[in-house]
Amino acid sequence: MTVLPSPEEIEAARTPAGGWTRDQLAAWGVPWPPPKGWKDELAERWRADGPDGAPPPPPRPTPAPADFAQETLDFG
Repeated sequence: MTVLPSPEEIEAARTPAGGWTRDQLAAWGVPWPPPKGWKDELAERWRADGPDGAPPPPPRPTPAPADFAQETLDFG
């Protein structure tokens, strides 16, 4: 599994010539030659997974309304 870089890490990994090495892209799971939009895709995946690489926590359940009554079914 590859570790997704943050947008800042992507920019920091540029070579002095302004590009990225084949080895660096491979470490991020980007094929060679890199397809158009690869930086945006990596950044979007990083945002979706959360900044620390872990998936974001699930949303907290909302409490049921005070007048909510759940019907109980008896199948036996």
